[in-house]
Amino acid sequence: MMINQDTSALILIDYQTRLMPSIHESENAIASALFLAQVAQALAIPILGTEQNPDGLGPNDERIKAFCDQTFVKHSFNGAADGLAKDIKAINPAITQVVLAGCEAHVCLIQTALGLQALGYEVAVVPEACGSRRVEDKQLAMERMRQQKMPMLGAEMLVFEWLKTSEHPQFKNILKIIKNR
Repeated sequence: MMINQDTSALILIDYQTRLMPSIHESENAIASALFLAQVAQALAIPILGTEQNPDGLGPNDERIKAFCDQTFVKHSFNGAADGLAKDIKAINPAITQVVLAGCEAHVCLIQTALGLQALGYEVAVVPEACGSRRVEDKQLAMERMRQQKMPMLGAEMLVFEWLKTSEHPQFKNILKIIKNR
């Protein structure tokens, strides 16, 4: 599956203020998520954030929240069970692909990925923008999603799939974002 700019959305899952300090290499995950968000914004790709029980885990990191077109509050670990797909459809009914990044990889990220896949979405994941408290849990989550036929993408790999060509009208702007990374 190639990721298409016109039919995809970026979903940033639970980069929450009370959770992130316990996530292994959390600043690296946030930095990669912010890179993806900058590019998605420049390409007019919808960006949705999710917050798991924000009363308990706090809101998303302000840097992440600033890029989200919409933030979806959920209590199910699987965002699709709480209606995330309705929000995706409301933003653009043509979206058939979702690119996921977030925390914790072995809980909310994987359950949301499986839930959206079950609803017919093509799901891809950017591991460098994901995290868990324990490295082993993140690795297991990535392995299981791979087994479920979800592609694992590098952030730059995804960006160039969105662009498709150096003749894309945003290519030079995106190249600046890449070089500033």
